[in-house]
Amino acid sequence: MPRKATELSALAVSRLTDPGLHFVGGVPGLALQVASPDARSWILRIAVGGRRREMGLGGFPEISLASAREKARDARDLIRKGVDPVDQKKAARSALRAAATAARTFKQCAEEYMSVHAAGWKNAKHGQQWRSTLETYAYPKIGNLLIGDVEKAHILDVLKPIWTEKNETAARLRGRIELVISYAMQAEYRAEGLNPARWRGGLDKLLLSKEKAVKRKHFTALPVRDLGSFMERLRKTDGMGARALEFVILTAARSGEVRGATWAEIDLDAGIWTVPADRMKAGKEHRVPLSGAALALLRALPKFAGVDLVFPSPRSGSLSDMTLTSVLRRMGLDAVPHGFRSTFRDWCAEQTNFPREVAEMSLAHTIGDKVEAAYRRGDLFEKRRRLMEEWAGFCAAPAPAGEVIQINERGKMATS
Repeated sequence: MPRKATELSALAVSRLTDPGLHFVGGVPGLALQVASPDARSWILRIAVGGRRREMGLGGFPEISLASAREKARDARDLIRKGVDPVDQKKAARSALRAAATAARTFKQCAEEYMSVHAAGWKNAKHGQQWRSTLETYAYPKIGNLLIGDVEKAHILDVLKPIWTEKNETAARLRGRIELVISYAMQAEYRAEGLNPARWRGGLDKLLLSKEKAVKRKHFTALPVRDLGSFMERLRKTDGMGARALEFVILTAARSGEVRGATWAEIDLDAGIWTVPADRMKAGKEHRVPLSGAALALLRALPKFAGVDLVFPSPRSGSLSDMTLTSVLRRMGLDAVPHGFRSTFRDWCAEQTNFPREVAEMSLAHTIGDKVEAAYRRGDLFEKRRRLMEEWAGFCAAPAPAGEVIQINERGKMATS
């Protein structure tokens, strides 16, 4: 039992400025703890179950002497009833924190998720896409909903309007919503359970599959037999767009990879173009073997001071995809730049004996078979170099005798 202290008045308490613990009387164990004249707080010394404890009652003068004595009496009443006032206070504080946590909205959780994971994304564009899809489609409908209240019906309300019209965007958005909700569960912002945004066993029963929702559009490609004649005409076409398109064809690369190519990525002596991971669709560095024809094209290109792009636009920026498409349109060809990758793949299958994986790696396609991917870690570079030399030779070959390539009235290539 604490010894009985002299009961101090409010004025006397206000004059306590010496550092230390000053018992103020009125209630056993009540003291003013002084750290400095500007840092004073109330402490109640109690014994609960034979264990001595100290309980904070608030700062002084915010909590007056009278209020501190009232709080101290309430605490001692709880002890007499068998309740630990310190544990009760901690429980109340935890409940308050839990209530504040549960009050987080979907938007708050999404912003927190992006902040935590942004450093691990392959490039800034990926983060921009995350934010853009959420801001455009999710936030207007579920952004202000408490994360614990987001249900399947809300997610369907977000996805259904764009599921068939913009399926690829909608599918990515669904995955992002699923990740945000999973994050909220692990962070204990939401009770654990089945994720309402999950696809398998969830939304797959309520939305069309990607295959049914989207009629896949195949890129219009030039038939293999017409390539030699087309390349002959393309090489006679002036302009940086024509040269970029020629390089697209010779390397079987994607248009964006070529348009963003820099001289720093190209080793003319070794005949290698190394495309960094952040510019590849699969997010993995890709080495492209350059054929003699591709190297000759590069060596003939002009270089501009202060411009590292291999195929710059007139304003020194990168060419647009439409620039390459326009070259094809002016030549009267019903095809798109990406379609030449299909032409290359058809040629590999129909007119060469190179293994399938050599052709697939030349196109920088990911390996779907996990077992195959585990056992084959190389990039088959030398085999791909031989393949690309043969491809360049085929591109330079004229059309077979007796075959004439002409442009019909609709601007499409036809054979006679």
